[in-house]
Amino acid sequence: MTRLSVVAPVYNEEGNIYDLYLSITNALKEKVESYEIVLVNDGSRDRSAVLLNEIAQMDEAVKVIHFEKNYGQTAAIWAGIKNSTGELIALMDADLQTDPRDIFRLMPFIERIDFVNGKRMNRKDTMLKKISSRIGNGIRNWITGDSIYDTGCPMKLFTREVADSFHLYNGMHRFLPTLAKMNGFSVLEVTVTHQRRKHGVSKYGILKEGCTGFMDAMVIGWLKKRGIMYHVNGGN
Repeated sequence: MTRLSVVAPVYNEEGNIYDLYLSITNALKEKVESYEIVLVNDGSRDRSAVLLNEIAQMDEAVKVIHFEKNYGQTAAIWAGIKNSTGELIALMDADLQTDPRDIFRLMPFIERIDFVNGKRMNRKDTMLKKISSRIGNGIRNWITGDSIYDTGCPMKLFTREVADSFHLYNGMHRFLPTLAKMNGFSVLEVTVTHQRRKHGVSKYGILKEGCTGFMDAMVIGWLKKRGIMYHVNGGN
C-alpha cells in the first residue's frame, strides 16, 4: 500500500495546476517512502482537464479523475478519497492557499491521533471572508456541539481507517473533523500557514456557502444526536 495520498479537488484552476503539482512533488520527494497525488477535476470549463492529463502522462505518481460536470467540492473530495490507496490521506485545495509542506507539520501527530486538522491563524483573505469564516465556524460548533476552531481549513491529514468510516453527502466536506469524532476517532488541530491566491478567484460565494453550511450543520447536529454509541463490558 502507498504510504501517503494527497487529494485535491480542482475546479477551473488552470493558472494553478502546474504550480500545484510542482509544490506537492517538491514537498514530498525524498521525505515519504511512497506517495500518490490524486487530482479530481470537478467539471472544469477551462483548460484544467488538458493540463491535468499532461501531468498524469509525465508522472505515474499522479492519478487524475474527471467528472462529467460540476458535482461540488464534497463529491470531488469523496471521489479522491475512494480512489486513493494511501495508508494516510492528506487533503488540500488546488488554489495553493495552503502549503503542501505543512503536511509535515501534521505528520508527527498522526502516530497517536487519527485525524489532524489544519488551523489557519494568519489568513491571507479579505476581511469579509475572515469574518464570515469565523461566524460560520461558530455557528457550526454551536449547532453540532463541537469545538473545532477551523473546520473549513483545506489542509487535513487522517488515516485510512478514518477514511473508510466516512459516508459523505453534499456539503459534508465542511464537517470532516466532526464526522471523525462521531465515528470514534481522535482529532487534533495544528497551526498551518496560509498564502494569498496567486491565480484565479475563489469559486465559492460567501452567502451561498453560509446558507447551505447552516442547513448542513443542522443535519450533522441531528445525526450526532441520533448516532448509536455503546461499550461492551468485558467478561467470559
